[in-house]
Amino acid sequence: MIETRCSALLFDMDGVLIDSTPAVARVWSGWAVEHGFDPEKVVRMAHGRPSRTTIRDLLPNAEIELEDREVERREMEDLDGVILLPGARKLLSLLPPDRWTVATSCTRPLAEVRLRAAGLPIPKAMVTSNDVRVGKPDPEPYLKAAAKLGFAASDCIVVEDVPAGIRAGKAAGARVIAFLTTMSRNDLQNAGADWILQNCSNITASNDNEGLRLSLSA
Repeated sequence: MIETRCSALLFDMDGVLIDSTPAVARVWSGWAVEHGFDPEKVVRMAHGRPSRTTIRDLLPNAEIELEDREVERREMEDLDGVILLPGARKLLSLLPPDRWTVATSCTRPLAEVRLRAAGLPIPKAMVTSNDVRVGKPDPEPYLKAAAKLGFAASDCIVVEDVPAGIRAGKAAGARVIAFLTTMSRNDLQNAGADWILQNCSNITASNDNEGLRLSLSA
């Protein structure tokens, strides 16, 4: 058991609080086939990054916003298999509303649809791809999420599942908990995760005058 403290927790969404992997794979696989790309490669590229970033990398001369809106429309319509990950609801119930938020690479409409589908609250301070100029692995999403809660990112702990998000958290100055829900342990270690756990079930939280006290179990 590891004990640590922080001012707030900054969560990624997909792969951390909810599992939308089947829906993401279906949408991006279909998009890849339509554009002549390898579906497996495109699905790997798309996870944990703003959709427009993946589109721009693959189709630099396309109408990026048009393609992005179409991918978003498909993802919002495909909620089959979007479920809560183990321990997520319990952990969030232990946290004061002003001590946690979400920083996701989804657009705001898509993030809200998925959170509702999973039965989770929508935090007031949530940061989405609509709120930043540069997405993960740039630190901007986590810097803004911490600032919205009134804290420095260096006083927060980021909870992630992919290397791009881990690097974003570390670049923001935060410590990072990484979950083995999406990538291998080596991938998470190489990205710089401070702790590697299975899921939210391995985190217990309490709150006092000095902030959050976390207990982490491997």
